[in-house]
Amino acid sequence: MAGLGIGLIGTGYMGKCHALAWNSVSSVFGDVERPRLITLAEVNADLAATKAQELGFSTSTGHWQDLLENPAIDVISVTTPNAFHAEMAIAALEAGKHVWCEKPMAPALADAVVMRDAAAGSGKVAAMGYNYIQNPMIRRMKQLIDDGAIGAVNHVRVEMDEDFMADPSALFYWKSEASSGYGALDDFAVHPLSLLFTLFGHVEAVVADMGKPYATRPLKDGGTREVENHDIASVLLRLEGNISAVLMANRSAWGRKGRIALQIFGAAGSILFDQERMNEFEIYRTGEAGSEQGFARVLAAPAHRPYDRFIPAPGHGLGFNDLKIIECRELIGAIAGDRAHLIDFEQGLRIERSVHAMARSFTEQRWVEVSA
Repeated sequence: MAGLGIGLIGTGYMGKCHALAWNSVSSVFGDVERPRLITLAEVNADLAATKAQELGFSTSTGHWQDLLENPAIDVISVTTPNAFHAEMAIAALEAGKHVWCEKPMAPALADAVVMRDAAAGSGKVAAMGYNYIQNPMIRRMKQLIDDGAIGAVNHVRVEMDEDFMADPSALFYWKSEASSGYGALDDFAVHPLSLLFTLFGHVEAVVADMGKPYATRPLKDGGTREVENHDIASVLLRLEGNISAVLMANRSAWGRKGRIALQIFGAAGSILFDQERMNEFEIYRTGEAGSEQGFARVLAAPAHRPYDRFIPAPGHGLGFNDLKIIECRELIGAIAGDRAHLIDFEQGLRIERSVHAMARSFTEQRWVEVSA
């Protein structure tokens, strides 16, 4: 049986990540047919041809619409800037393709709703690129929480910080445009929101504040341009099960590179995790003897599947791209009809609604309920 035929739109950071996953998933897992990398699309034919050769695609094009007409393509990866996600994903679904779309769904909530509806009416798999939920450490934490290892969870704190927007002299680019979204909330905080959804369920209500550390940024040819969204967000949340939560996101936090820090507090213990140390977490259990109580560190190991598919020994560690390979395997499973550990467009829309509720809360300076 031939493997799935793959089309890829975009070859930036996440486009290359998708390509690496499609190239590696069969070798890593050994239980799926090797995908056929059919066509790569970029903004022009020359760039597309260069990237197709680098990333292993058979053909290339400067027009992404060409992928829609190709019957050899079963799945389209959408890895373009946020403003293009809706048009491309909807067109792919309407053309009868499965879709793997990077987050967020779209800057406008109405477009995200249309994406969800297109997916529901297509009969195809439509998955979001939330690869942090694939971490074997996150999966083990979920099992522990569900098994009551730390008792009923009552409070969660999550922080996401990076410093790619920290330099005030960095040139203006599309991530500071209003057309790309609210900034820290939908370009960024959707990742910790995906973890909250995976571990605890949906957000029910929010109150938010946002900050703009730099009002303008320099242009390449001189002058400046106004920054149109916010690089900092602070949010109080109420989660399902009456769990209180705090979310803080900052794209301009010097020294932070890939930090998603989770603190989970329950009636019988706590769990701590930091994405910058993604191959471990710490757990505190009140049931231990008083003289030995303290946080115990758990290192990633073959017992934390699917870590075992990559490395046969504990403590060696997975990386960001490995999580994308795991996500790719889950997507292939979903297409085959298996139960998959993914965030689909329906669930992704709930995350989008949370983000838009936060933005509305900031504008109206009040608590806002998150609609289903």
